[in-house]
Amino acid sequence: MPYIGTRATVAISPEKEASIKKQLGDAIALIPGKTEEWLMCEFSGCCRLWFKGDNSAPCAYVEVKLLGEAEPCYCEKLTAAICSILSRELSIPADRTYVKFDECKVWGWNNIIF
Repeated sequence: MPYIGTRATVAISPEKEASIKKQLGDAIALIPGKTEEWLMCEFSGCCRLWFKGDNSAPCAYVEVKLLGEAEPCYCEKLTAAICSILSRELSIPADRTYVKFDECKVWGWNNIIF
């Protein structure tokens, strides 16, 4: 039950969104037990984000929500993959990208909780 929400200061075309979604689907497998099969992605482009008091350069904020816990080493690998994807696809530098991880104990779906 992973979720990855991406907010970026640059526009995200439908083609870029599809490409990023595919790459995030591959990258989520860096965390044991997580697959694209259950991944939900959200994209918001042209966001008004300020980073280090500045809004003159592209930046991104990414939220990763997971059911259960993940070892920090796996979160670091996923962070590197996300930063690489956004750099390659949207020209957002890794040093202007925040990735926040939330680990949930309870996750609901299809009238039930996990």
